[in-house]
Amino acid sequence: MPINTLAYAKIFMKALDEQAVQEATTGWMDANAGQVIYSGGDEVKVPKMSLDGLADYDRDNGYVQGGITLTYETLKMTQDRGRKFQIDAMDVDETNFVATASAAMGAFQKRHVIPEVDAYRLSTLAAIAVTANNVEANYTPAEATMLRKIKEGLKEVRDNGFEDVVIHITGEALLELELACAGKLESVTWNHGGIDTRVPAVDGAPLIRTAADRMVTEITTKDGTTSGQEAGGWAKGTNGTDVNFIVVGRRTPIAVTKQDKMKIFTPDQNQDADAWKLNYRRYHDLWVLDNKVGSIFVNTK
Repeated sequence: MPINTLAYAKIFMKALDEQAVQEATTGWMDANAGQVIYSGGDEVKVPKMSLDGLADYDRDNGYVQGGITLTYETLKMTQDRGRKFQIDAMDVDETNFVATASAAMGAFQKRHVIPEVDAYRLSTLAAIAVTANNVEANYTPAEATMLRKIKEGLKEVRDNGFEDVVIHITGEALLELELACAGKLESVTWNHGGIDTRVPAVDGAPLIRTAADRMVTEITTKDGTTSGQEAGGWAKGTNGTDVNFIVVGRRTPIAVTKQDKMKIFTPDQNQDADAWKLNYRRYHDLWVLDNKVGSIFVNTK
């Protein structure tokens, strides 16, 4: 019976897309893309709605007609990343291919893809805040001042009309905050990947502990072919600055990550080697609407 590699590909794509959202520190941002239309490839359509404001009510003529305009803006995902892998036919047969390939691709995504997506999203938000001058720079986390800095960041965002916010914070900054509060930090329920957990919070804003290497204002992605970049992945950008924490409106980031048609070739189909070949490609990006720039504040070292 011919091997149904198309079915394998569908199994992997669904599982890997779910893993990308569930295990990413920034996975909560994907929920904001609920109305985004994706039909494959590197483009998405984002709905934009405009409405007329209030008018005077007339006791004779009643209501003044208002207008609602709904359009879709086509946006292109700028992050088009991929790799191909081979599993030697002598190391795996059809009966255990799925288990072996699933373990390999799951590990690849956990160790390399998810951290890069997180770093890209957070650096994009930080860069937007810096450009808008919603930033406090040159601060080293310290027990005596950490709580005040967090509250000042919250005030900046909430004064702009954004009450429901999330705070991404490094382990170093969170430690100083915990020392300052001496175990008195409040906690809130945080849903991550469909699982409710309790996380520390300040004034109702959840604190999401985030790896320090993902908390920078700029990253550089490696192309995998240039000398010195063969290993691929990403690194802090030349002009990047370390971030202590980011305050961002919960509904602000429109984040999309999609795997585009994973391709699997059997050893018989693979003309390069006697091996299974897996081609992995992921599109992803993040956007912030102009009227929500004020919902982002960043504190940098």
